[in-house]
Amino acid sequence: MSIKDLAVTLASYARRPEKRRLISIAMQLKGKKGLEIGGPSSSFSVKSFFPVYLFANHIDGVNYSNETMWEGKIQEGDNYKFYTKTGHQFIREATDLAGIADNSYDFILSCHSLEHVANPMKAVAEWKRVLKPGGLFVLVLPDKRNTFDYNRPYTTMKHLLQDYESGTDERDTTHAEEMIALHDFSRDNTSGSKEELFALIRNNYQTRAIHHHVFNFELVNEMLQYFSFKTEYQQAVAPFHLVTIARND
Repeated sequence: MSIKDLAVTLASYARRPEKRRLISIAMQLKGKKGLEIGGPSSSFSVKSFFPVYLFANHIDGVNYSNETMWEGKIQEGDNYKFYTKTGHQFIREATDLAGIADNSYDFILSCHSLEHVANPMKAVAEWKRVLKPGGLFVLVLPDKRNTFDYNRPYTTMKHLLQDYESGTDERDTTHAEEMIALHDFSRDNTSGSKEELFALIRNNYQTRAIHHHVFNFELVNEMLQYFSFKTEYQQAVAPFHLVTIARND
């Protein structure tokens, strides 16, 4: 950790009261070992609202493919870059962390990835498996009020349970029509034209572009309680982040 980067973080803590609680929690992970699903993410970098990369001793990464629309080409091995450090890159589905031992990590990070998973409860169950008892789960999801999901209804816990119990997998297209019909292009400056968006959605097994589910804090809490997590803190962070910090009880 450089003195300059630590100074930047401490200055942000002093000047931005809305970031203080989250920065304090990130500092608690100093020297700890974590696993990030779908990263790396700018939300965990030095100038972010949760600068865990600065403090953690080691972070491994998980992604579903050797090539994604966000990370480009990647490969399994000791090449996962976070801050000035390197962890192990796993190529795994978020719902199947095969080869990663139980109780391996002090914390789990997931930023804007769970909404892209067709069976989020299966994913959370697997993340809990590799998280140590008492470990921290840091979950960041999009706040639909400020995203292209603005017109979509919130998902219900009943629906998540149905997906979990039926074993829904990543080839599921249940929500494709809804996403196309209710997509708010006025709040989307990244997907391109309607035709380009529709192509991404049609090829979702490769692109993982679909937001299968739409979350709010209430749904997150129901899901975490199902797996005996204890929610410790939640905060909406501008412009479109819903941040939940939970403990693996």
